[in-house]
Amino acid sequence: MALNLLFIGGTGVISSAAVARARSLGHRVAVLNRGVSGARPAPAGVEHLSADVRDPAAVRAAVGNREFDAVADFVSYTADHVAAAVELYRGRTGQYVYISSASAYQKPPSQLPVRESTPLRNPFWQYSRDKIAGEDVLVEAYRAEGFPGTIVRPSHTYDATKVPLIGGWTDIHRMRAGLPVLVHGDGTSLWTLTHSRDFATGFVGLLGRPAAVGESFTITSDEFLPWDAVYRTLASAAGVPEPQLVHVASETIAAHDPGRGPGLLGDKSHSSVFDNTKIKALVPQYCAAIPFAAGAREILGWYDAHPQAQVPDAGWMDVSDRLAAWAGAGAADGKRRKKSPAPGV
Repeated sequence: MALNLLFIGGTGVISSAAVARARSLGHRVAVLNRGVSGARPAPAGVEHLSADVRDPAAVRAAVGNREFDAVADFVSYTADHVAAAVELYRGRTGQYVYISSASAYQKPPSQLPVRESTPLRNPFWQYSRDKIAGEDVLVEAYRAEGFPGTIVRPSHTYDATKVPLIGGWTDIHRMRAGLPVLVHGDGTSLWTLTHSRDFATGFVGLLGRPAAVGESFTITSDEFLPWDAVYRTLASAAGVPEPQLVHVASETIAAHDPGRGPGLLGDKSHSSVFDNTKIKALVPQYCAAIPFAAGAREILGWYDAHPQAQVPDAGWMDVSDRLAAWAGAGAADGKRRKKSPAPGV
């Protein structure tokens, strides 16, 4: 049965894949956004509703008196955002799906794999705490009035346009140039990378499902790799058989690059392995079919076809050079490493 769906956002890594999946299944799809991004154009047949999602009056004008089988919200990040969405879509949708984050789960995790029953607590990253607060608003609305909320927690999801490394494309550039590349910690913590098309299969399968209302779901790949293997897999796809990986403590990297610090300390530094039993039980067709080795080749193929996107980040280049030199000096002289702080700390 074709569903009448509204995607709020619809142009990001995971939302654009979900829009494409929904259209491929014959659902009627509208996307609500400001229409300023052309990086991931919507497929043919998708209706565009133009409004600033932070302006309730503009959203009401764009949506009019329409009703939907499901509304998927990819751009609410705080409790206030979710509260506004509840007000906007109360009585006009059979399901409201809030995209939270697997980074909301307990950090560090007390046990693996992570399940929906894992506590939500992240003292390291405000983004994650805000997502938790948004979940709290939705759960309260469901309990108090039966508002048809569903919570989805993706983890690190990528597509061809995103290099899933701390330094992004810059790390690939450094590999190809024969320069050392920073890896946080000792490179052995486990990480789960999910292709956006795989995520979309599970996500769209939840839409219009009464059994999903009032529930939360993790949607990730079943494959997990040590971080060193993630870097080496991308290096192989980039034609670099032996990348120079240099291990530096996450706290040191965060001190030198505060912008990357919260996500590094609040997410990537902790092993993340997930149990997808719950989503598979409700959406039997869900299967993470794209291994990261294939995804890595797709990423490098896209970047090689888009040289304009191959722009190294000058700040990360500088941090990488300085910390790699410091770590190399420390490895050559253990006493010096113990006594000498990282440069600039």
